[in-house]
Amino acid sequence: MQAKTKTKALVLSLCAVLLVAVSVFTTLAFLKSSDSVKNTFTVGKVAITLDEAKVNEYGVADTAATRVKENTYKLIPGHDYTKDPTVHFAADSEASYLFVKVENGLSAIEADTKINAQILANGWAKLDGVDGVYYKKVDANNTSAAVDYAVFGSFTLADDADVSRYADAEINVTAYAIQADGFETASAAWTAGNFQ
Repeated sequence: MQAKTKTKALVLSLCAVLLVAVSVFTTLAFLKSSDSVKNTFTVGKVAITLDEAKVNEYGVADTAATRVKENTYKLIPGHDYTKDPTVHFAADSEASYLFVKVENGLSAIEADTKINAQILANGWAKLDGVDGVYYKKVDANNTSAAVDYAVFGSFTLADDADVSRYADAEINVTAYAIQADGFETASAAWTAGNFQ
């Protein structure tokens, strides 16, 4: 009976120790902390449009009309014509290289105020090694409206121009844009854009 009592006492003692241990461990407090970072991504954009003032056949602008993509002119020696292609750099566009390619089929009969001189005067630079291409590096447009970049404003024919030989001539302007980030030079951007 004594052995039973000792075993019973030992079991009760172990249960008491176990009960105390469980109480102590369940009341322990741990020092803890947590934090997180949430990343949200948006996509940048580059957007442009190109247009010019609507004009009559003598190159007189109709200021009330919506701007257009094409005009038709009647060539007359010594005459001055409005032609004002303008690149509109869209709102929320990233910093970019803007390019304009100007194919001037009337360059041989222009008067002294030539189209290429006007382009340079408007802050465009000639792209080395590519005929008829000019560029501007522009900051991001963080506004809610387009920023306008005039290419040139008019052309004038020489007084002695033989216009009969230029009945099918054209002045074509094409605009391009590419992000500036990642390109150290306009030439690198032009090449990467694979523009024609």
